Amino acid sequence: MLEKLFGFDKKKTSVRTEILAGVTTFLTMAYILAVNPNILSTTGMDKGALFTTTVVASAFATLLMAFYAKLPFALAPGMGLNAFFAYTVCLTMGYSWQFALTAVLIEGFIFILLTVTNLREKIVDVLPVALKNSIGGGIGLFIAFIGLQNAHIIVNNDATLVGLGDITSGPAALGLIGLLITSLLVAKGMKGALLLGILVTTLIGIPMGITRFEGVFSMPPSIEPIFLRFEWGQIFTRDMVLVVFTFLFVDLFDTIGTLVGVASKVGMMDKNGKIYRLKQAFMVDAIGTTVGAMLGTSTISTFVESASGVGEGGRSGLTAFVTALCFLLALFFAPFFLAIPGAATAPVLVLVGLMMMSSVVKVDFSDYSEAVPAFICILFMPLAYSISDGIVLGMISYVLINLLAGKYEKLSMGMYLLAALFVLRFLM
Repeated sequence: MLEKLFGFDKKKTSVRTEILAGVTTFLTMAYILAVNPNILSTTGMDKGALFTTTVVASAFATLLMAFYAKLPFALAPGMGLNAFFAYTVCLTMGYSWQFALTAVLIEGFIFILLTVTNLREKIVDVLPVALKNSIGGGIGLFIAFIGLQNAHIIVNNDATLVGLGDITSGPAALGLIGLLITSLLVAKGMKGALLLGILVTTLIGIPMGITRFEGVFSMPPSIEPIFLRFEWGQIFTRDMVLVVFTFLFVDLFDTIGTLVGVASKVGMMDKNGKIYRLKQAFMVDAIGTTVGAMLGTSTISTFVESASGVGEGGRSGLTAFVTALCFLLALFFAPFFLAIPGAATAPVLVLVGLMMMSSVVKVDFSDYSEAVPAFICILFMPLAYSISDGIVLGMISYVLINLLAGKYEKLSMGMYLLAALFVLRFLM
């Protein structure tokens, strides 16, 4: 039954491992339940309704991933995309949140069309193998960086952009303690090491005054204030086209980057670099975005934190199913789940980042026409704080370097077209 429902293979995993992986994935991305309402509510949207919508949209899309794509990935409103929704479209461009939701809905419909026509899969196939192998390493550095930020181990520095925080007290100290504990658990090969690390670190945070439980149970607020709230009067304007294109572009390559990066790490990719059940995963992403817009939230995308569950051993849709159940439970236990501090999940993100670096060894660093684009891809993901920008700059550099070096045989028409599209994206 599990094999039929979730693609479960008892030769590769176990039910216990999948459950632990699902819970671990949820705990590492549970911050979205607090962050997404905080960001989108700056537009005037109801914060309580946003919490419920965030949970329901995430659970729906993740359940679809479990049953339809049968992959261990979780989905939720994408970070970066929600910031673009709130701070650029609404607060900078001056449009209403209803206008922005309309753009997200249109993006979802376009993604469904692109998936049905296999165009999204063809874009993945066009990416050079060197870039596919470097994406995992770039994402590894990126999520490790996110973890260090969440724990305030790395903080803003006006002189150098970033710097070391106060690691002798507060969240940074707790994060480093958690990193040490979780690293020891992983080094000893303990099952459920990542999840156990989160829980132990959370408990240590209580006497430090960082973990604060303010109750356990609460009823979910209604989503009525933001449900099916669209604005159709400006769908043919230039701004709507630009907004939809930006949502499309960032979501497309964030999702591609996450799927390729995680799949390359755990053997979900064949020798030709094709990801198993990729079309189904893309369809889940597209439907999730469409339904999410109807519910009242920004673009739904595959979360890079899914790598934490995969790192725990999750290999089938059962992992995603457990994560979705955790989301639904969070509807009624929000105070408990939201009490887990960022410093407690940060060590897991750092260690998963380490695990994802292993795919980089497949890059041929003796061939600079392969190594330089791969390095650019890896470097710019954390530094530009964007998976999509890393892929874009890696692809442009791959085509330019090989073209100018006269290595035309390595380039296909699809690569030229993709690189040209990426250049246009920066010029628009």
